Amino acid sequence: FRTVTKVEYLILFATSNDLWQTFSQTCRGRCGDVLEKCSCHDTCMSLMSCCADYNQSCFQVIPYSSSMLGGKALRILGLDLHPHGQLLCRFKGEILRDGFIDAEGRAYCISPLLYETGWIPFDVSTDGIKFDRSAQYFSVHPSKADPAYKVTLGNATQWQYYGTPNVAGRLEFTWNSSLISAEKVNIELWGYREFKAKEETNASALLEAELRYLYSLGRNLTNTGAFSFIPEPKEDYSDWELGNIRITASSNVEGARDVQGLWSGGYVLAWHLEQAFRENSAAWAHNKCLKWDVLEENLPNFLNELIDCPCTLAQARADTGRFHVSTCTSANPQIISVQIVPIHGSGQQCCYDSTGSLVLTGDSVGGSTPDRAHDWGSPPYIKPPRVPGYSHWLYDVMSFYYCCLWSPHCHIYLKRRPSSGCQNYRPPRAGVVLGDPHFITFDGLRYTFNGKGEYYLVSSPAKGLSVQARTEQVKLKNGTLAKATRLSSVAMKQDASDVIEVRVAGAHLQVLRNQNILPFTEQRWMDLHGVYVFSPSPGNVTVIFSSGVGVEVCLYEGTMAVTVLLPGEFYNHTQGLLGSMNSDPSDDLTIQLGEVISSADATLEEIFTFGASWNISKKSSLFTYDSEHLLDMYNIPPSHDPTFVPAFSLPESLDDPLVADMLTMCYGEGSQFCKYDTLTTRDLTVGNATLKAYQKHQALLHALKPVVSCGWLPTPRNGWKNGTDYLEGSTLSFACNKGYIMYGSAERTCLGDGTWTGDQPFCITGTL
Repeated sequence: FRTVTKVEYLILFATSNDLWQTFSQTCRGRCGDVLEKCSCHDTCMSLMSCCADYNQSCFQVIPYSSSMLGGKALRILGLDLHPHGQLLCRFKGEILRDGFIDAEGRAYCISPLLYETGWIPFDVSTDGIKFDRSAQYFSVHPSKADPAYKVTLGNATQWQYYGTPNVAGRLEFTWNSSLISAEKVNIELWGYREFKAKEETNASALLEAELRYLYSLGRNLTNTGAFSFIPEPKEDYSDWELGNIRITASSNVEGARDVQGLWSGGYVLAWHLEQAFRENSAAWAHNKCLKWDVLEENLPNFLNELIDCPCTLAQARADTGRFHVSTCTSANPQIISVQIVPIHGSGQQCCYDSTGSLVLTGDSVGGSTPDRAHDWGSPPYIKPPRVPGYSHWLYDVMSFYYCCLWSPHCHIYLKRRPSSGCQNYRPPRAGVVLGDPHFITFDGLRYTFNGKGEYYLVSSPAKGLSVQARTEQVKLKNGTLAKATRLSSVAMKQDASDVIEVRVAGAHLQVLRNQNILPFTEQRWMDLHGVYVFSPSPGNVTVIFSSGVGVEVCLYEGTMAVTVLLPGEFYNHTQGLLGSMNSDPSDDLTIQLGEVISSADATLEEIFTFGASWNISKKSSLFTYDSEHLLDMYNIPPSHDPTFVPAFSLPESLDDPLVADMLTMCYGEGSQFCKYDTLTTRDLTVGNATLKAYQKHQALLHALKPVVSCGWLPTPRNGWKNGTDYLEGSTLSFACNKGYIMYGSAERTCLGDGTWTGDQPFCITGTL
């Protein structure tokens, strides 16, 4: 054998010592941390820097989401235990529950009942002492939970109106029996309420939320997946007007919390209300309606904090930073646009008819209404009126039943929940980056900047907003690199929100939250800290900040396009590659140090200098560097690559075989961007993708054009009104019933200055 030299020994000793330190450092209780010699952060997998016990200490769970009502078995991946071993699960550091281990040694925790949505941390113990292995799961609004895990009620109308005139009989519901591993089940009723704790005598004391077991509808029943019953009034439980049905294995103690089971959605418990309701439901409900009216009188006025509804459905769909389209659940079965939660946790429901016109409650009970408690809840959740779903039911839906559905006194409800109209609605401003890459600023300036690096799209220190973009060099089909760049990632944050990054990952978009990859296999919508993320498809992501800022990211043939929408509060408060939002495009080419390059006669080289000036600092970077490539290309070098010089212009040669097809495809508005990208990439599909992205942006700008509204006009008493369109150019006509004559104008037209022609009509008793 060869003798080891002293130098070789020292190298061998150092290497062995590093390995020993790597294996000796543990991720137990350190998940998310980067240690001295190894890492417990999610990025360690791609960087190949994980500590030896990372997979056994920092878990993933499947499924990763559960209704906030709980009862779902979450399998802990990578943790295999003895079937007769011990497993304790601790949620949020305080909710302690037994887990279970199946016959194959797979470990499970049962999601608990919570009054909040979002990512919920939990840790586990196998000895009952140390809770040093951790994971997280996603708690969702009950309406967003997997439908397979829901108890489905039968005839919805029968459940809602049970006990009112001519509504009786058997109530039915069903469930997926295979999801409860038991031959016998218990069927329970749980009730929800919000109350002041007994020891609290202060009138302004915070309310508490409670979902409590009330009684069982059936015990030790065969698990057939269906049940029906004839309800009886429950005098002792009549105060519980809202609740859920839960089904669990009969081996569980009735009313046991956080055991495996299936829940119905929250619904009104009309069927078990006291006998007085069945004897005269209209009078009973009217009394409740009057009490609610008195209660509302003493609550804070929330209407002034809400922005008006968009005037048209097109505006509502386009304003993704403040409104989200879903199915309307009111009497008008069209479209509802829900405003993101403002200061007091209230919200705006904006309903539109089949023509896209805003429906107002002055014309239809199914019109747009404000909500004291937003259906999604609002941070910090847990306490009323911020509990997702349930607070909205108690403050806004139950009163609709009292005043409108169970009794004919809807005018009381509408007095407290009037439609806002849209006279004060102001659409957001939109800027976009598309293709290789081309920019259209908030003020409409168009230019191309082909820098390579990481840059500010929008920087607004006054509003705490930062939107950053990363570009990469374009690779041609033959494998060579073009003298052009394209977006590869965009990262964003506002104030203390989570950091969201959206980046190209092959043929789809990948979303990261605080450097951790977000999965969208179970949930398309995620409520995060200070921000929402919606991904309806693998190539489409919308990021919505609580301030009303929206960022839409779309993938076109592998090329990313990013649209930023800003509400009016950002006027005169933006800078960066998307310009200064101030209705003056001439100052949009302002470099980071403050010098303004005139956009009217700026050269391509000057525009490049402007763009390069908006490179981010390493300290301000919001990006994730979780591969050797990203570290070498972006984290270590300057954030703007000074060695890369793009092709500022490309001549169109008629001898080029690509030109003829390009000219056929690239025409009309946006053709210059289409041509540039076709020639730089030598690919017609890329040019066509750029043209599509441009056309989509133009359609967005068209939808966001301001619309003049003159405001709602009432129907004259003892008369009628023809028309419900209150926008510029619309004409309404009025007439009186037989035996009445009209004073005022029989027709009124909405003018461009927001006023109506003519005078308000009145119908007076008499004949001409």
